[in-house]
Amino acid sequence: MFGANIRRKYTRINTSSYSMDRIEKLKEMLVLEPGDPFIQHALALEYIKEGNDIEARKLFENVLTNNDQYLGSYYHLAKLLERNDENDSAKQWYELGMLKAKEVGDQHAYNELRSAYEELIDL
Repeated sequence: MFGANIRRKYTRINTSSYSMDRIEKLKEMLVLEPGDPFIQHALALEYIKEGNDIEARKLFENVLTNNDQYLGSYYHLAKLLERNDENDSAKQWYELGMLKAKEVGDQHAYNELRSAYEELIDL
């Protein structure tokens, strides 16, 4: 399977100083592995760096629709929603992420999501 090779390639791309080049290379990788949540998540993060929250949101939502155990995407999607003043939606994604983190036994992810959630509800 391509997964490990793609991750190694992404690491090399990520050290490049060309953000648009990284985006294009990640898109190329998605053609080879369209359902790979790692590539989709990485591309969403690149879009955030470029200020393209619309495309980032689509990718995070797609990751979580197709792989609800990709816990990092809950955090980043909720943060994106917070930045866009969609706090109710952000809360829902944090809550879903916390439930999933508990379900899979990932205490670290749970704690990160819980901390961000508590900061949001304390506003």
